[in-house]
Amino acid sequence: MLTVTVYTTGPSCIRCKMTKDVMGRKGVEFVEVDIRENTAAREYVVEELGYTEAPVVVVEDGTGEDHWSGFRPDQIDRIAAVNA
Repeated sequence: MLTVTVYTTGPSCIRCKMTKDVMGRKGVEFVEVDIRENTAAREYVVEELGYTEAPVVVVEDGTGEDHWSGFRPDQIDRIAAVNA
């Protein structure tokens, strides 16, 4: 079972919206965290993961984590197939 977290910058982020919409259509459950409102999450995304653009998707599978930034339909397809 995968745990998916989508770090966003709120409703005006088009790539964030597209990522969430496609994940929803493909049945990928996720938790959204708005990094504008959560300082610890923003520090994690920027300082630990090294990203400067949203969304940032973090996928945990129990053995480690995988992550990417931006709207990535190929990555969404990959995790939807694993999650099926």
